[in-house]
Amino acid sequence: MTKFNALITGIAVAMMTLTARAQPAGQTAASTYPNKPVKVVVPYPPGGPTDIVARVVFQQVSEATGQQFVIDNRAGAGGNIGAEAVAHAPADGYTLLVATTAHAINMSLFSGLRYDVVKDFAPVSLLTQGPLVLVATPSFPANNVRELIALAKAKPDTLNFASSGNGQSTHLSGELFNSMSGVKLLHVPYKGSAPALTDVVSGQVPLMFDTMLSAMPFVNSGKLKALAVTSSRRSPVAPNVPTIAESGLPGYEVFAWNGLLAPAGTPKAVVARLSEELKKAMQLPQVKEKFSAQGFTATWDTPDYFGRFLQEEVEKWTKTVKASKAKVD
Repeated sequence: MTKFNALITGIAVAMMTLTARAQPAGQTAASTYPNKPVKVVVPYPPGGPTDIVARVVFQQVSEATGQQFVIDNRAGAGGNIGAEAVAHAPADGYTLLVATTAHAINMSLFSGLRYDVVKDFAPVSLLTQGPLVLVATPSFPANNVRELIALAKAKPDTLNFASSGNGQSTHLSGELFNSMSGVKLLHVPYKGSAPALTDVVSGQVPLMFDTMLSAMPFVNSGKLKALAVTSSRRSPVAPNVPTIAESGLPGYEVFAWNGLLAPAGTPKAVVARLSEELKKAMQLPQVKEKFSAQGFTATWDTPDYFGRFLQEEVEKWTKTVKASKAKVD
């Protein structure tokens, strides 16, 4: 090789190196992402609503990207064990968290958490939203929210409502109802939705706020009656059931949600790629149908929107937790 050719070769190599260095790291990562299996942490046991959502969505994302998105169930501590693991994972897009309403509640419910759901995560998108439903034993004298409020005011501190556990959305939905309506329904916590609903069906406790997935089969079989749903609009799963807001308590709104979070510092281009794939998945008819059957709405939003939504959820539930004086250590 002549000195001239060597010089030209050296210049070309240097220019290629400079070009590679000039390319943003996030852009490089996004162009090859994902190039290995991605771990999707579900902080609840297999078979539950959040697990079902994750498996439905990421089956589609796996097929679209040609890469495995592996569901990793890490249950415990109200969703905190899985969330903490993802918060401290490498910020490369290969460890993700399916978060829920509980993670917004937990910020004020638990003391000594080793993660912050707003500061320690990069929001990607909402996945699903769905209302709770306020159900009552069939013999309960009130048939709607107005009658329930009137009854609670006429007989203060005598009406109980069950929940799936202290500090759960099924509990704090009732506390929000109390604070907005000026009544005092007394909370009876259970270890899960199933035993709580069993006691409502039997009349041991007259009322409960629960997910539509759990409660509506009892309503459809006539073992419970639905007084109202907690969303601002009626649910397509139960279009004849009014909202709490329209039937006596304007402004009331609660819904269960699932969303995808990545560790804080994950390259924006990787977050954008994930968001793009989720948008396509959530628009698929088969995904919408599966979620609708469970009382969920398939949802997609930008990372910026989800970030604002998450902050608002934390603020809303902080006020409710303080008002209820609920605490879990």
